[in-house]
Amino acid sequence: MFQDFLKALGQLGDARFLRVVALGLGLSLALLVGVYAGMLAVIEWLVPASVEIPWVGSVGGLDTLVSIGSLALMIGLSVFLMIPVAALFSGLFLEDVAQAVEDVHYPGLPAVTPLKLADTLIDALNLFGLLVAANALALIVYIFAGPFSPLVFWAVNGLLLGREYFMLVAMRRLGREGAKALRARHAGQIWLAGTLMAAPLSIPLVNLLIPVLGVATFTHMFHRLNAAAQIPANAARPGNAPRP
Repeated sequence: MFQDFLKALGQLGDARFLRVVALGLGLSLALLVGVYAGMLAVIEWLVPASVEIPWVGSVGGLDTLVSIGSLALMIGLSVFLMIPVAALFSGLFLEDVAQAVEDVHYPGLPAVTPLKLADTLIDALNLFGLLVAANALALIVYIFAGPFSPLVFWAVNGLLLGREYFMLVAMRRLGREGAKALRARHAGQIWLAGTLMAAPLSIPLVNLLIPVLGVATFTHMFHRLNAAAQIPANAARPGNAPRP
């Protein structure tokens, strides 16, 4: 599994990798700015510029104070929201990253039928919604987990990211049912890989690289596990050569 990651890391300078990183950065910033602009518009609509306080008089700047507070809140929420946002955008550009890995490390493979744009969008949105819902529910657990909250955060997101990213990669070659079967046989390893991917996703700026590296890592993992699955169980055992 670590070899899979090192291979992905070694290809980070690939132009197709960098293109996806740039697109993810631009789209993430655009979404963040859009959401914050909408939040400011709501604050301006709901919060008056000044309020009248008995025996004190008019007190202004309330809307500015709330706006500053909303910025701090947005920065805090971005730590939790970056994982589903990054997952959404990397899901949209999965094909480019996976194909770049296969062109370099697995030449000669038969061409795949590209996933339909509608299917890719639906899967990416489903993963986004699932991650948002899971993290919202996990917030309750974080309260009681205390110092173990980061472990819960990584484990929950690692389970979902590993499951969905492996499926998205594997479906290119095996179809949905074949991908499910392979994932079920290696669920623990896939969960661990997803957890290792989820941990740095909470680090600003670094989290923009991790989805691309994650897709590349899971592409290597898929080919490794799928190749092993093609070998009969007794083929590698000594003494099993056919008798004359």
